[in-house]
Amino acid sequence: MTVHCKQDKPDEANRLDQMKQGVIGKPLPRVEGLAKVTGTATYAAEYPADNCAQGVLVTSTITRGKVTSIDKDAALAMPGVIAVIDDQRLTTRAAQGTADEAPQQQPKTVCYWGQPIALVVAETFEQARDAAKHLTVDYHVEEGVPLDPDAVEPEEQEDETVHQGDLAHAMSEAAHSVDVTYTTRGHASAAMEPHAAIAQWDGDKLTVYASLQMLNYNISELADALDMEEDDIRLVSRFVGGGFGSKLGISEEAVAAALAAKELGRPVRVVMSRQQVFQCIMRRSETTQRLRLCTDANGTLTGFGHEALVSNLPGEEFAEPVLQSSHFLYGGENRELMLKVARIHRMTAGSVRAPGEAVGMPALEAAMDVLAEEAGIGPVELRLKNIPEKNPEEGLPFSSHKLAECLQQGAEAFGWDHGPRKPRQTREGEWWVGTGMASAARVHNVSEAKARVTLKADGTAVVETDMTDIGTGTYTILAQLAGEMLGLSPDHVLVDLGDTQHPRGPGSGGSWGAASIGSAVYVACTAIREELASRLGVEEPDLNLSDGKAASGKSIADILDGKDLAREGHYEPGEIADDYTASGFGAFFAQVRVNRFTGETRVDRMLGAFGFGRVLNHTTARSQCLGGITWSIGVALTEALEFDPRDGHLVNPDLAEYHVPVHRDVPDLDVIMVEERDPAASPIQAKGIGELGMCGGAAAIANAIYNASGARVFDFPMTPDRVLAAMPD
Repeated sequence: MTVHCKQDKPDEANRLDQMKQGVIGKPLPRVEGLAKVTGTATYAAEYPADNCAQGVLVTSTITRGKVTSIDKDAALAMPGVIAVIDDQRLTTRAAQGTADEAPQQQPKTVCYWGQPIALVVAETFEQARDAAKHLTVDYHVEEGVPLDPDAVEPEEQEDETVHQGDLAHAMSEAAHSVDVTYTTRGHASAAMEPHAAIAQWDGDKLTVYASLQMLNYNISELADALDMEEDDIRLVSRFVGGGFGSKLGISEEAVAAALAAKELGRPVRVVMSRQQVFQCIMRRSETTQRLRLCTDANGTLTGFGHEALVSNLPGEEFAEPVLQSSHFLYGGENRELMLKVARIHRMTAGSVRAPGEAVGMPALEAAMDVLAEEAGIGPVELRLKNIPEKNPEEGLPFSSHKLAECLQQGAEAFGWDHGPRKPRQTREGEWWVGTGMASAARVHNVSEAKARVTLKADGTAVVETDMTDIGTGTYTILAQLAGEMLGLSPDHVLVDLGDTQHPRGPGSGGSWGAASIGSAVYVACTAIREELASRLGVEEPDLNLSDGKAASGKSIADILDGKDLAREGHYEPGEIADDYTASGFGAFFAQVRVNRFTGETRVDRMLGAFGFGRVLNHTTARSQCLGGITWSIGVALTEALEFDPRDGHLVNPDLAEYHVPVHRDVPDLDVIMVEERDPAASPIQAKGIGELGMCGGAAAIANAIYNASGARVFDFPMTPDRVLAAMPD
């Protein structure tokens, strides 16, 4: 039995707070934690498959052109080689998140350096790798391929363009104004687990074990790529070793494994090397951003301008949504926002953790620091003064708004000095010491979701959905939600995820997973509660369940009388999504030290204060915030994709050369969760947190670098050479 809930208005009932089990929000450890730390959690490449062959992708060594021939015979003569697959159904890039259809195929057409063009299959991985490395491929090369986003005429994204009032006039008449340009380099997701897939056929039925984030879309994408019916495909992705956007869409290894397994009549495993993941999965686009901000004499924004240039391959619809939170974060009646896309031949640009705000917020918040200095107003005070009551462009109310509380509570906990700020006020030996802050914002989304909850005759429960857990804590929060609603300890709730034989979840991405699938579980549990209440002769709101018993003392097992009770919850956002601007908000505070001789920056401490609705699990939510702050250190100081200007190939395609923050880069971090209830955000009053924790944190570090050393750096990452060059004499 399916129960449907389409949320068209705020759910003011707030039923979760009326439950009696008392486990929702608590800092429970991850229910799958023991399996992960003992090595018994099975990841994509680890599923047992008898007689499994090994495949290695072959990637192009040109930027643009055609594959004219592949010397298969020479490869097949090598030890252990079984086949060279160049089927034209092979995909040549990963699908964008929520694409719901196959990405580009036709591997003989090369669009970027490092594009997959074939698959070598052998008895062992080493044999396949050796043959792939030595495979002879001939090309017809196209010359004059655009590689530099600044050297091509960009396309304006009209749906992002805003013209309100007269910004140029406001800038000319303003008491205080700034006009600054920032650049950010591209980023890689760099998830711990590489992309991997095992495919096996049983007649015309296909099973693929893969590392994927959104099975509900991925099954459609795979079916489209193979020209199959979804009913003939099963995707399994029970444990995912990180994704950060790189595994939103079906990618090349899964399609290649399926095609090879069909041709050979045996299972095939394909695991991308770290270099291949970097070279042919999603990159975050580099950006160039111009900020024009102006205020009256009191520091109230009268003008707000944000323009951005990003890039992508020809034919890709995705454009890094740099302006996403700029549309509503601050006021200013004269507004100009514009997003442009340059079509170049680097690998696909797509979603990397917190697409848009991860790079848009650092530029905006660094510019706000310049404005605060120009206007002679404290950075915290400037932001507090310019929080709008409604969305300044659409006039919509906010579903909830905790930016002011985050700024105030964060400043107090950090020990922020609200007095006059000047650079180079504190020095310890050869180190300048300073502080900086920034606001945080990340749009909140929810998505259609389904989940089946079964209350078992023995008084336990099972939750089933194809929703994935990419390390964010989904297993645990769903056990808590079901346990809270049904009066069970979470260890009496089995959560079964990552299998397309289950009802379709929303997938993990866009920070919508917890609120969406949690709402589907909530809907299913509410229906079960209604049936239990009916059997006990009470109204559902009066049904109190805890520790496996009703208030009358009758056990759940006795109420069920030997029969399981199952309900499928179907949640949809409904019209409410058009009635409010929904976002998480926060504030970052950082203290850094900058070496006066080398320009090296070290982060001493950081604090983030975040408001994102109901906290479903204190431990996993805090962990997401800590991870986001760590990412922001990388954006600020180290992370950058570097491309060869001659052919566009990525020159740092691994963790040796693409520098993510390591333990010694990350100091003690503090997190404040400004908990709230947002009844318009979702039936469980929760909003997304996975990405909010990194949206703007890099600016807090940039602003602290300026306060410490006087170096105002306009290019991220702020490497020692850039900091040193920007230091005043």
